Amino acid sequence: MYKKSKYNNKKVEIDGITFDSKKEAKRYSELVIMQKAGEISELRRQVKYVLIPQQRMPDITGPRGGIKRGVVLEKECAYIADFVYFDNQLGKYVVEDTKGFRTDAYIIKRKLMLKIHNIRIREI
Repeated sequence: MYKKSKYNNKKVEIDGITFDSKKEAKRYSELVIMQKAGEISELRRQVKYVLIPQQRMPDITGPRGGIKRGVVLEKECAYIADFVYFDNQLGKYVVEDTKGFRTDAYIIKRKLMLKIHNIRIREI
């Protein structure tokens, strides 16, 4: 049993894949059809883009010469795209996010994706 979502979306399973919402599952079905028709290719789900890498204290050389990794100060900040695929008509990759609600964190990550990776997220 799934716990209740903060945004009232319901998890859905299609082809053995669990999606966070009905909207995301529906879009996946559409993209699969588009891929079979040859409109798109290389369809991938849940693709991670690092926006700010993990930050650590400097490594320390131990008394016997071994290297001890510095302690983590900040975890990495990453954006997970719902879908990434190659649009055969446009001749480029598309990063898609099925949004029901734009959170403040998402808006910041969307801006960082454009600034750092020069990728404009297509919102569905």
